[in-house]
Amino acid sequence: MKTRLFAPVLIIAVALLSGCETPPDARVTSKQPGAEIGNAVGTVAGAVSSNVVGLGVGAVEGATAAAKSAFTNERRVIRTWREEKTSDGRIIKVPVEIEVDANGRPIAETK
Repeated sequence: MKTRLFAPVLIIAVALLSGCETPPDARVTSKQPGAEIGNAVGTVAGAVSSNVVGLGVGAVEGATAAAKSAFTNERRVIRTWREEKTSDGRIIKVPVEIEVDANGRPIAETK
């Protein structure tokens, strides 16, 4: 029974203790992989947490802007002039005021 257990233990011990030399250029990580792993984990954690915070801030700012836009009563009026002919034959310029929204699209014509 001891020989059955001894052979696999010996093979595993020889495999673990023998080691093999890898040229420095062929290594994927540096000699201290803990620092590399820590940097990778920190980068991922920072990216995820900053995106979550950015999502929250963006949602709050969007909701605030939407709520505030309902209470703005700022009027923007564009005044243009058109020519009209009076009953006595004169041509005069009459102002035409057009109320526009924030993007410059006409809302209603006021007189």
